[in-house]
Amino acid sequence: MKNLIKTAAFAAALGSAGAAQAQEDLRITLIPGLTTDAFYITMNRGAQAAADALGITVDFQGAEEFDPVLQTPVLDAVIGRGPDAILIAPTDSVQMIEPLRRASEAGIPVITVDTFIDDGKYQDGAGDGDFPFSYIASDNTAGGRMAARYMANEMGGEGKVYVSNVRPGISTTDQREEGFKAEMAESFPSVEVLETQYNENDASLAASQFQAVLARNPDISGVFGANLFSALGAANGVESANKADEVTVIAFDAPTSIVNNISSGLVDAAIAQHPAEIGYYGVMTAYAVLTGNSVPVSIGTGFTVIDANNVNDDATAKFIYSE
Repeated sequence: MKNLIKTAAFAAALGSAGAAQAQEDLRITLIPGLTTDAFYITMNRGAQAAADALGITVDFQGAEEFDPVLQTPVLDAVIGRGPDAILIAPTDSVQMIEPLRRASEAGIPVITVDTFIDDGKYQDGAGDGDFPFSYIASDNTAGGRMAARYMANEMGGEGKVYVSNVRPGISTTDQREEGFKAEMAESFPSVEVLETQYNENDASLAASQFQAVLARNPDISGVFGANLFSALGAANGVESANKADEVTVIAFDAPTSIVNNISSGLVDAAIAQHPAEIGYYGVMTAYAVLTGNSVPVSIGTGFTVIDANNVNDDATAKFIYSE
């Protein structure tokens, strides 16, 4: 809550400053993890709202898959065009350090959104990846803990569960898994967390992995999908096995596809981030850097839990990601 209060005050101050300096011809490029994901489309919507308020330009350029091999040439091309600042969701916490260093050494301020490089602690003189000015994102560890609490309560505080995840090395999904496991270990010792299943962002693989886990553990009680495709795949696996009434499925993120599964009862709840806020504050932070203002090295945005109780509420609609 303190982070959100500070963030609101920070944005308000920038809004006042922006009115006086809106004529500046500033161009910022937002490079998402991938261009086709509703999360990043919604993030861009928030970024464009900030750009409109400030009178500047924000471009949205990226690859169609979440992959550092594909993201690096996009980044290099952006560097070659020389924007005033870069907002980026790095697709690997280690592999994207050197590509982003090229931007920094070219004099282009770097701000990471959603994901981070190195340990995510910037401007502290430690580590190879401390050069970005700020990191704007949800507290993914806290989101993982939130998912664990919801799942454990639905299961009555006991049973077997596992995490369906993408692959190691992605800062956000690593933290969600860590938070989920830590909360289960600390608060719900009667819940057994089985080995994590990595699916490489392939929903079909995530579905078949559920079938394999079910074969080994017929009493499986829950699956936490650490990102969209993990959750969709796990939910499909649960449906194919006719286990929707017995297995609690918690999703991270809230595009329409997940929300539809909540309405149908296939997914029990989604931990919805606020990607429009991330995009908005990312642009505001970049603008502050470019106009000589100091900025927080990290800004946290919030979550909303969407389940059957509120999925159809008007107040919930704004937290469903754009398609």
